[in-house]
Amino acid sequence: MNAFRLLAIAVAVACSAAAARGAELKIFGSRVTKVIVGELGPQFEKKTGFTPVVTADVAQVMKRRIDGGEPFDLAVLVDFQIDDLIKSGKLVAASRTNIMSSGIGVAVKRGAPKPDISTVAAFRQALLNAKSITYLKEGASTIHLRKLFVQLGVADAVKQKAVETDGEQVSEFVAEGKVELGLIVTPNIMSVPGAELVGSLPAEINSIVMFTAGVSAQSPNQKAASDLIKLLTSPEAKPVIKAKGNDPA
Repeated sequence: MNAFRLLAIAVAVACSAAAARGAELKIFGSRVTKVIVGELGPQFEKKTGFTPVVTADVAQVMKRRIDGGEPFDLAVLVDFQIDDLIKSGKLVAASRTNIMSSGIGVAVKRGAPKPDISTVAAFRQALLNAKSITYLKEGASTIHLRKLFVQLGVADAVKQKAVETDGEQVSEFVAEGKVELGLIVTPNIMSVPGAELVGSLPAEINSIVMFTAGVSAQSPNQKAASDLIKLLTSPEAKPVIKAKGNDPA
């Protein structure tokens, strides 16, 4: 191999490495994902050269963006949404990986009195006593909550004072004092300094939301996306996931 060819190979490798260092890995997810990737991102970037960038909104909104053809590399959404995207050919089936799960919690403004939610009866009374209640307009937690309100016989009472958010601002609304009580997955509450977690819904009426990852079938960065999945499911990621209010899968 002559010197010219060796030089050409060296330049190509250097250019490839430089490109990787400047590349972004586009991730579609909810705030839960953004918080975790925010903690682990620098480590991933140092190792792979890819900067993970999370575009976050309500999971259902992000799924619609994928269905609409918007490009991305990795999706971390609710498990049944990932399954739908695999069926439609948007995600690589073999890449499907459960990452973490979260239960639904109750939020109040930091420093405000905390209602008793220790039992089903106490939680029902807290809903009736609250002047206002907020939860996602659409989301995995909302599907469960609407059924639960009917089950508890408080659907009409809640509807009269409900504030349904288009985005993930449930905890912000509570923190700003706009709404008294917020209902959303626990890590969302823990990510907003001005909101305080009262606790999780009683186990017998709670719902566990599983967040699952899948690699885009059209991504040019499938290996990097798979590498991020490996990091998110690694032993070193588990304490980060737990610290943010989730349970590792």
